[in-house]
Amino acid sequence: MRFSTPLEAGRLVRRYKRFLADIVSDAGEALCIHCPNTGSMLNCMGEGARVWFQRSNDPRRKLPGTWELVETPQGRLACVNTARANRLVEEALLDGVIEELAGLTALRREVAYGLENSRVDFRLDYPAGPAYVEVKSVTLGFGDTAVAAFPDAVTLRGAKHLRELAALARDGVRAVQLYCVNLTGIEAVRPASEIDPLYAAALREAVAAGVEVLAYGVEISPEEIRLSRRLPVIL
Repeated sequence: MRFSTPLEAGRLVRRYKRFLADIVSDAGEALCIHCPNTGSMLNCMGEGARVWFQRSNDPRRKLPGTWELVETPQGRLACVNTARANRLVEEALLDGVIEELAGLTALRREVAYGLENSRVDFRLDYPAGPAYVEVKSVTLGFGDTAVAAFPDAVTLRGAKHLRELAALARDGVRAVQLYCVNLTGIEAVRPASEIDPLYAAALREAVAAGVEVLAYGVEISPEEIRLSRRLPVIL
């Protein structure tokens, strides 16, 4: 996935009110831009961190740009725009990059399902039947290991999605939790039980019920992001 317009670089001043970030561009402009991330962004928003943003020329927008990438304290690149994860996964699905999900005949987004009134990110159709795929964006890394973790904050919604997938799997329907690891320099993924033990427990219960858990890493640059390789998941 190439960015529609080239990203510009700058430095982070602060993130606040969840969806706002003050930055100073390399050209010296002080800007308030959109932060498209509802999580804690733990390890992704240090004061003075190197950032990349996409400028908007749409006069209807209140903010002049969107924060896309950040350099973490460990020198890795992370994509903080969580909306990118589904687009990356869709592109990879259609291109056959995710081998475990190859051979689909149709793809639908945001399909209603489940006992708790959920919407799954993707319903994929195959000759043998459908597969329901939930996507999560992973950006939490650590300095002493190449193992990333999810989530970066307590996520009741994430646990709900795992319960829904587990219910499908028990009924014999293919259900997949896919982690899109939007962080470079990562070799594996694990549940962040130190942050959300209930989510970690829900993931283990989902696996026991038959839910498939996949993780794919990305390659990131200010010009392009793409899903590139399978990563192991440590439960």
